[in-house]
Amino acid sequence: MSWSGFKKNLNRATTTVLSKTGNIDKTSDREFDEEERRLKLLEAKAEKLHKEARGYVDAVRGMTGAQLRIASTIDQFYDEGAPMGIYGVKYKEAVTKLDEQAREDIDSAYRTTVLEPIGRFAAYFPEINEGLRRRQKKLIDYDTARAKVRKLVEKPSEDASRLPRAEMECNASREVYETIHAQLTAELPKVMDSRIAYLDPSFEAVVKSQLAFAQDAHTTLDNLRQFFPQEAQGYELEESVDGILRQMRELTICGLA
Repeated sequence: MSWSGFKKNLNRATTTVLSKTGNIDKTSDREFDEEERRLKLLEAKAEKLHKEARGYVDAVRGMTGAQLRIASTIDQFYDEGAPMGIYGVKYKEAVTKLDEQAREDIDSAYRTTVLEPIGRFAAYFPEINEGLRRRQKKLIDYDTARAKVRKLVEKPSEDASRLPRAEMECNASREVYETIHAQLTAELPKVMDSRIAYLDPSFEAVVKSQLAFAQDAHTTLDNLRQFFPQEAQGYELEESVDGILRQMRELTICGLA
């Protein structure tokens, strides 16, 4: 940072302190401040949504990966001649298919229709924030210049040229500030409104993506029903579980009493 830049930052910091203590008049715009507050809130929500949308991808991939690992482990329990061996193979084929479908949908459709649009929307905010920071700096410069003019009016300098120079500097600062302020005043509502074009289609895509995955999972796994006995009902299930536990207790390696 140059010496000139350091002095500007120091002067701005001083002006900020003085304006907070009421020693310098502070330019304020309540409508703009409210628009900025709403923008910050929207930014936080957009960042959270993008994070959670990525989290869904990780969760689905984690789940299908866990299913694959379960299938591989179950397959190790049976040899080719075991009655349940072929069913373990069928299960592994089913969850492999689900994992491939999830990868295809998430890596293409979900990223294209959900992650990328939300990411592009969130990418607007760093540029807008830079504009807000620049506006704030120019506002402080303007308030500093106004305070300098006011001081020279209240207590004239022996150098008669100081007041006209200060007024020229003040006018220049005001023009720079008002230009940036006008640009942001026009742009902030547009950013707020653009959320509809990005978020509404992405929300619809999220629901459709989850529905498609759930339907694929149900169809794929439901096809395995034929390989297993009919579900036991009520007391039959309890008796079956009790019988298995009795057999386990009879095994001396089990250590159950």
